[in-house]
Amino acid sequence: MLTPAASPAPPVFRTVGETDARLFGQPARVRAERLAANAGLAVGGEGASVVLGNLCFAWDPAWLKELAKRPGAALVKDRTPVLAHVDPGEAAAVAAAMADGAPLPASLELLDADTASLSYFELRKRERPFVLPLARGNELAVERAFYDAAYKGVTDLLTLYLWRRPAFWLTRWAAIAGLTPNFITLVGFVFCAAAFWLFWEGHYWAGFATGFVFMVLDTVDGKLARCTGQSSPWGNVFDHGVDLIHPPFWWWAWVHGLGSAGHQLEEVYKGSLLAIIVGTYVLGRAIEGWFKHRFGMHIHVWRPVDSRFRLVTARRNPNMVILFALLLVGRPDLGIELVALWSVVSLIFHAVRLAQAEALADRGGKIVSWLD
Repeated sequence: MLTPAASPAPPVFRTVGETDARLFGQPARVRAERLAANAGLAVGGEGASVVLGNLCFAWDPAWLKELAKRPGAALVKDRTPVLAHVDPGEAAAVAAAMADGAPLPASLELLDADTASLSYFELRKRERPFVLPLARGNELAVERAFYDAAYKGVTDLLTLYLWRRPAFWLTRWAAIAGLTPNFITLVGFVFCAAAFWLFWEGHYWAGFATGFVFMVLDTVDGKLARCTGQSSPWGNVFDHGVDLIHPPFWWWAWVHGLGSAGHQLEEVYKGSLLAIIVGTYVLGRAIEGWFKHRFGMHIHVWRPVDSRFRLVTARRNPNMVILFALLLVGRPDLGIELVALWSVVSLIFHAVRLAQAEALADRGGKIVSWLD
């Protein structure tokens, strides 16, 4: 009987040098080791290879993942070694060169941090990951760089533009206060449930204020996890589970509250509106899931038009913009009707894009993201 081959051990991560600079309230060494662990590297012990990290620099976690896949490579910034993936026998010599700023062995493949480019496939964007000097006095600039690196490049208008900056300060405060991402998610869930109840009772403005807090915290928890290296499988399930499940409940509560707000609709019509909104939401998510299953990527990153449409597609935040605009003129009933209409338009758009991708694949074409 054959024994399955063991998976190769991940590289071991070790830090080089020291700094008293703290990022998001954490010592540089602790934070670097957390980021390395989240990138799939081992921290401590021995391994078949070693990834060395220079603590005089701060680097985008994307570089850790890239270097982990490239034995014999080193990342340099202004000719100074930042990260290096080497054999254990070379680790001491390379670490000494890294600490002294001396030239690295000629056998190493050098990646220049100012010219190399990677695809942020996980975060749906394409740009050069950052590498910055790290010392007392420039922590805020480095924290901003980490926060921006943690942000998705393809998302909705509100997340991308409206509360990007306020969420940075909240993320920074939460990190310094020692709050965990899961705690932020839990607090956000409480506000989410409160918004549901307020919409249900027809208290739309109070519901909006409460829902707004939840939507901002929904940005903060993920950024806090990425910026502090505290991502976890449970946190990911909790956060994304709430994101996925709550929108239909909000629309249900909104429709129910119309009577209390003085905008009662006929029951069959209300049921039809809700069926359209929830049905298109479920079908839209199914299309996204099938596209990712078939082609290994999100439908929103296939072509630039898909990424642009993601800004306004009928998800929670764009729908809330529609509801807010109509609430300003005292028509919450018309707002939910427009949400239903926009949900149908969005579903048609994504269904057409899926059909076009399938047709291209049937003709032998390759479906690749424009971000690659």
